[in-house]
Amino acid sequence: MLQQAIEFKEESRALHALLKDLEPADYERQTQFKSWTVHDVLGHLHLFNVAAEMSLNDEPAFMVLLEEIMPTIGVKDGMRSYTNTWLGPLQGPALLDAWWQFVVKMSDSFASADPKRRLKWFGPDMSVRSSITARLMETWAHGQELYDLLGRERVNFDRIKNIAHLGVSTYGWAFRNRGLPIPDPAPHVRLMAPSGAIWEWNTPDPQNAVEGDAAEFCQVVTQVRNIADTSLKLSGDTAKRWMEIAQCFAGPPETPPAAGTRGR
Repeated sequence: MLQQAIEFKEESRALHALLKDLEPADYERQTQFKSWTVHDVLGHLHLFNVAAEMSLNDEPAFMVLLEEIMPTIGVKDGMRSYTNTWLGPLQGPALLDAWWQFVVKMSDSFASADPKRRLKWFGPDMSVRSSITARLMETWAHGQELYDLLGRERVNFDRIKNIAHLGVSTYGWAFRNRGLPIPDPAPHVRLMAPSGAIWEWNTPDPQNAVEGDAAEFCQVVTQVRNIADTSLKLSGDTAKRWMEIAQCFAGPPETPPAAGTRGR
């Protein structure tokens, strides 16, 4: 059983619990993420879950979807418009139910797949393990604007280590994606997990380091918080430059939210 697939389901289960008692009108409430509504966020997650499952089990169908979606990426409101067309009449509690039922189906498919098998995606091909980890990351990241909107304190679990690791491993990508030279060496990263465990990456160096709460690190690398709105300790210019542009997701370079614009 692929552990990341199980953890993707558990993160989705937590999000479902957050949303299950919403009234239909609540789905039109705007979040702090590009004014997307609850409906927009959930529809986006559902669409790309379907895409990931297609890449695993029906590559020809995925390639058709890829050709439809690619022209909308980077176009203002292009993705939101396409998603609404794709969803059709599916909205509100019915969308929540469809999203959750599909999560259960796809997590079971990924859990039994070969973790090293290569899958087509919107950027470079990914392994099965990387694909479901990306779905976990995006579910957690987009889930944050829903927790923020509803004023709920999020309870994190050590499954966010997958997101922290993705954040660390995309250090070079964050610079390269902006056409910037990649500073060497990468900073030492030392984080406290939700359980209290300590997670570390890269060579220890007190002059070149990122230290602090693992959830806050995940918030920065997924761009749901500005580094200034966290208590992370940054040592050295490289660590500071990285945290100002960190981006653990694919696509063109995105600007992190301005300080003070994201939160409960």
